[in-house]
Amino acid sequence: MFENLSDRLERSFKILKGQGKITELNVAETLKEVRRSLLDADVNYKIAKDFTNRVKEKALGMNVLTAVKPGQMMVKIVHDELAELMGGRHVEVDIKGNPAIILMSGLQGSGKTTFSGKFANLLKNKKGKKPLLVACDVYRPAAIEQLKVLGQQIEVPVYSDESSKDPVKIAQDAVKFAKSNGNDVVIVDTAGRLAVDEQMMKEIAAVKGAINPNETLFVVDAMTGQDAVNTAKEFNDRLDFDGVILTKLDGDTRGGAALSIRTVVNKPIKYVGTGEKLDALDAFHPERMADRILGMGDIVSLVEKAQEQFDAEEAKKLQKKISRNQFNFNDFLSQIQQIKKMGNIKDLASMIPGVGKALKDVDIDDDAFKGVEAIIYSMTPKERENPDIINGSRRMRIAKGSGTTVQEVNRLLKQFEESKKMMKMLSGGSKLMRRMPGMRR
Repeated sequence: MFENLSDRLERSFKILKGQGKITELNVAETLKEVRRSLLDADVNYKIAKDFTNRVKEKALGMNVLTAVKPGQMMVKIVHDELAELMGGRHVEVDIKGNPAIILMSGLQGSGKTTFSGKFANLLKNKKGKKPLLVACDVYRPAAIEQLKVLGQQIEVPVYSDESSKDPVKIAQDAVKFAKSNGNDVVIVDTAGRLAVDEQMMKEIAAVKGAINPNETLFVVDAMTGQDAVNTAKEFNDRLDFDGVILTKLDGDTRGGAALSIRTVVNKPIKYVGTGEKLDALDAFHPERMADRILGMGDIVSLVEKAQEQFDAEEAKKLQKKISRNQFNFNDFLSQIQQIKKMGNIKDLASMIPGVGKALKDVDIDDDAFKGVEAIIYSMTPKERENPDIINGSRRMRIAKGSGTTVQEVNRLLKQFEESKKMMKMLSGGSKLMRRMPGMRR
């Protein structure tokens, strides 16, 4: 995401880096390139112009011209202004109440139903909630079925009434159902509609009035760029929603919607869809997104994703095994499974400063560990527990069973041994530190 914009902005800052002396002239030239970068990212012209004017004002106000490293100072100002442009801080969806009611709105095909499923999944697994999905799209063929399938996949109940064609009644009945069945968050999925469709807009306004939701969320496809922003404005004028959900942000290399939408509707972006899987949903943090746009990575989000998969008890057991030199291929496989649960490998790598750019043209798919897993699964239980017994004939059998070569098996065994040594050193580090003079507690 934001690939093109990141490249263009980096080129813009090179104008300053190559200068021995910084002048108002080359600051203006840099900002001209920044403005072009934003326009190429499908950002509204007025927003881009106002943005660069604010940066120029701050740059001159902070005396960038006489700063020790003016190029870095300019990057910092642009970073802060980008974060502010996208909202400044993360704003959470209001799920207080019993039940809290969340109403979905947006165009047809924007991803409302999929987001509803993803959000229910997040509430259940990360917030400890007991959500209820409500099928209020009475027009689109198979819309109710789609929500039911999603509900089954994430083990969240779905309320529907296929005998009724009245979304207002369905929504009201669903809230009653939630109250009597202990569901503390009700997510109402509605039909896609155009803001110019008077009858449909009246219908969703009636649903909103009847159930009085905590929040009305507008779901929009980020890849439609400036059109997404225009649609958001039309819906907000009619519906006065509380927040924006950007879907398909992983496919948006320009980023115009994410950069413009907050300014136009004055409502925060709350979540972004970053893939097709049901856990591919991230809270939107403007500062972290500004980091990523400027190639600074996003270590905080990476750590948070790791912590979500972190099991303290398992970690203690693993530490003991490493210290006793008992780490084996079963443990290795378990670590791979945890990394895979964190999300798309390339997306995770892009959160490490400098790595995202290095991997820009490298194709890393979600099957990156497939070969390694195939080799481990081709080992016998005894071989996984005691890798030292894997001799030449066993290596040939493992290669044949996994559809790989003996060289690939040898490479994995070598990497495994090196990992073991490194982990042993790291686990012994704390003991070594305690033995050092002056480090005793």
